[in-house]
Amino acid sequence: MNPSHAAGETTPALLSDTINGNLTATAHAHPDAEALVSCHQGVRYSYSEFLEAVGEVARGLMALGVQQGDRVGIWSPNRAEWVLVQYATAAIGAILVNINPAYRTAELEYALGQSGVSLLVSARTHATSDYEALYGAVADRVPTRRVIWLDDAQLGPGDWSELLERAGSVGADRLADRAAGLSADDSINIQYTSGTTGFPKGATLTHRNILNNGFFVGERCRYSPADRVCIPVPFYHCFGMVLGNLACTTHGACMVIPGPARPSAAPASTGCRRCSSPFWDTKTSPATTCRVCALGSWPDHRARWRS
Repeated sequence: MNPSHAAGETTPALLSDTINGNLTATAHAHPDAEALVSCHQGVRYSYSEFLEAVGEVARGLMALGVQQGDRVGIWSPNRAEWVLVQYATAAIGAILVNINPAYRTAELEYALGQSGVSLLVSARTHATSDYEALYGAVADRVPTRRVIWLDDAQLGPGDWSELLERAGSVGADRLADRAAGLSADDSINIQYTSGTTGFPKGATLTHRNILNNGFFVGERCRYSPADRVCIPVPFYHCFGMVLGNLACTTHGACMVIPGPARPSAAPASTGCRRCSSPFWDTKTSPATTCRVCALGSWPDHRARWRS
């Protein structure tokens, strides 16, 4: 009798560590390699600096009382803090809930309520949206009891610096103990569908789910610490935070944020000119994004992908 199932390739093996465990291993292996560049913010982290910054945000969230399994929402266009919150929540076992930056009050109220977000990290404005006003309109109808407003170039400082100051009240040993108690099979992320055929559906994902998705994308692209990946696609979608960010950090490559939103023409800043790998989607012109990434003298690794 023939077997009822078939097994595919098993090499390389699936990763079985947590997102924080994997990031820590990468940072120890490549401490001086660049991890994150946010062109529009002028922010740049090496892997050792990035791991330290993630730990600071994680301890700040712990100081605010965030427990393992709590839902922490992120409502913002692409920026460095989005990535820090992504990895910080994973480090403490909180479940990151991705909120579409384009949401208006009805969608925001549904997502916050349906997922049970208790703490929200949010931009204050984006494009024509006033996030503070939109949240204020639903605040008394959602379970969210605290909002960390991010700094804004026009409106000034938000609550981010206060979050970082609170980190000092939580020792590194407490963070290490929390991280050590996590499992790769723990739920760590909720992503919502577009909702074009009804209310958006929330998909709950584990460390193992998204870490391996990112890892094998990076394997297929043959990423290494020599690569810089331009990520113009939104982080709230799996394309940005998984196929972009996690593909990079599992291989020691650099995440490059060209701007806060999906661009019609990504800015030709110094960080983006040196990218070896562009990402785009059906609403971003490949020709435009490639033009940005191909500028300068950074080695072009794209020939590897054709084999």
